[in-house]
Amino acid sequence: MNAGLVGAGNISDTHARAALAAGLRIAGVHGDNRDKARALAHRYGTTAFDSLDAMLEQPALDLVIIGSPSARHAEQAIAAARRGRHVLVEKPLDITTARIDTLAQEVERAKITLGVIFQDRLKPDVLEMKRRLDAGELGTPLVATAEVKWSRPPEYYSASRWRGTWALDGGGALMNQGIHSVDLLLYLLGPVARVTGLTATRHHAIEAEDTATALLEFVNGTQATLDVTTAAFHGSPRRLRIAGTAGWSWLEGDRLVTADSTGSDPIENASSPVVSDVTAHQRVIEDFVRAIRDGRAPVCDVNEGRRSVEVVEAVYRSAREGRAIALEPRN
Repeated sequence: MNAGLVGAGNISDTHARAALAAGLRIAGVHGDNRDKARALAHRYGTTAFDSLDAMLEQPALDLVIIGSPSARHAEQAIAAARRGRHVLVEKPLDITTARIDTLAQEVERAKITLGVIFQDRLKPDVLEMKRRLDAGELGTPLVATAEVKWSRPPEYYSASRWRGTWALDGGGALMNQGIHSVDLLLYLLGPVARVTGLTATRHHAIEAEDTATALLEFVNGTQATLDVTTAAFHGSPRRLRIAGTAGWSWLEGDRLVTADSTGSDPIENASSPVVSDVTAHQRVIEDFVRAIRDGRAPVCDVNEGRRSVEVVEAVYRSAREGRAIALEPRN
C-alpha cells in the first residue's frame, strides 16, 4: 500500500520508519513547515506536497498517517476520508470529543477505515497483561496505579509552536504524554464512570499543565490513580500496576514484572521524545493494513480513540471546577 505522511516532525519520521518496516511505500509528505516536509521527503525518496489536497489527489494513494499538531487531526482526517483515503492518526485522535464525534460521522459516511496510534496496545507484555485480566487470573481487579514521571527539557516546549498550548496541543503533560496510560487503563479495565482531577504548571513556561493527578472510578468498580508530569528529574520508566483479589500485574516500562523477575527498560521515552525502536508502531500499521483488507476494525478505532480524550477532558474539567465529573455511559 502507498501511504502519505501528514506532518513532518519527529513523530512523522517514526511513522515513516515504521511504515517502511511494515512493507508500505511512502508516497508523499505534507507539512505546514515546508522546509521540514521537504527534508523528510528527501530522506525517504518521495515528494513533498505544499498542500494536503494535492497529496490526497494522488491516484495511487491508499492511506494517510497523520502526525501533525493534535488540534489538526480531525480536520485533516476528515479531508482524507472525503477523498476515500483510509486514515491512521497519531494519538490523541483530536483534542475534543466534539471534533471526534464529527470525524466519526464522516468516517461512517465515507466507509473508510480509521485507526488511532496507541502502539502500547500491541506490545507483547501489554497483551499478556490483558490476557491475565480477561482470563480472571487476577480475580476481581481492585485498584490500579499508573505513573508517567517523565522529563522534557525547556526547549522541547520553547522550540515548538504547539506543544503545551491549549489551542494546538489541547493541554500539556496529560493530553500529550499521559494519554497513553489513560488509554491502557481503559483498554485493560473498561470504561470510566467518574473522574476527579488536579492539574498544575509547576516547572515549564507553558500555557497548559506539566503535572496532573487523577482518581478514576471504573464502571467495574476498580479504583485507579494516575500521576503524570514532564518535569521530573531525569525521568523514570512508565509504571502501571493492577492488584486483584487473586493476583497482581505490574508493567514497568514495556515489561511485565512477575514474582520472579524485575522490570528493566531504557528510559528513552522518559527523558526524550525520540523513538529509536519503531517495532510497536510497525505492529499498529500492520494491524491497520490487515483491518483494511479484512474489513474489520483496527485495534484502536474512532470509538476507542474517543474514550481517552473524554477522560482527559473530564480531568481538566474536574481540576477547573473542583469537583468530580461523571461520564455518560456509551454503547
